[in-house]
Amino acid sequence: MKLLWEALRNQGNWRVWHGRCEYLVRLRHSMTSINRMKVQEEGKKEMRKQQKGFSLIELLIVVAIILIIAAIAIPNLMRARMAANDSSAAAGERTIVTGEVGYFAAYPTVGFTNLVSLGGAVNAVCTPAEATACLIDSNLANDGTPANSGKSGYQFLAIPDGAVGGVNAQFNTWSYPNAATTGTKSFCAVDDGVVRAAAPGTITAVPTYGACQILSPLAN
Repeated sequence: MKLLWEALRNQGNWRVWHGRCEYLVRLRHSMTSINRMKVQEEGKKEMRKQQKGFSLIELLIVVAIILIIAAIAIPNLMRARMAANDSSAAAGERTIVTGEVGYFAAYPTVGFTNLVSLGGAVNAVCTPAEATACLIDSNLANDGTPANSGKSGYQFLAIPDGAVGGVNAQFNTWSYPNAATTGTKSFCAVDDGVVRAAAPGTITAVPTYGACQILSPLAN
């Protein structure tokens, strides 16, 4: 009986010891997991510190710099575009003058003609005829594409004048900006072949033969 009692007591101690060991292992595992989570959390905090974005003051400074650059650059770009449109309008007037001279030579019984007859229909094959002489491109002849919408910020027109014996002995052509932001002055020309320009800032049309003749010729 004594030996049996010793055996049972020892068996109970083993169970107690086994339970304590298992508890310690679990506790150690939990502590390890907690430490690992702390390390990960510290790492995330450090990454957030390193990835910190711009402050409001820094963003406002950047926006202010962009606005200053835009305030300087945009007016310069607009002036450059208007100067390019002016040059294009003057070149268009020279083209129209050349077309009128060619038309007069091709159809001497008609003389000079209107702008549309110097070219052809928009987006169509041009066949030379009295109504579509194909002497200038259809875009200029139709005052832009679609028709009458303007070309490079300018409106264009040409009309015959001074009919003598059924022959149009004179013509008047002019161009003017669509708006104050698309060009700086108006242009015109008559049958003497000289392209003239209105004073800078004058963007209204010069629709009469006499009004065009008193303007100053272009310098180039």
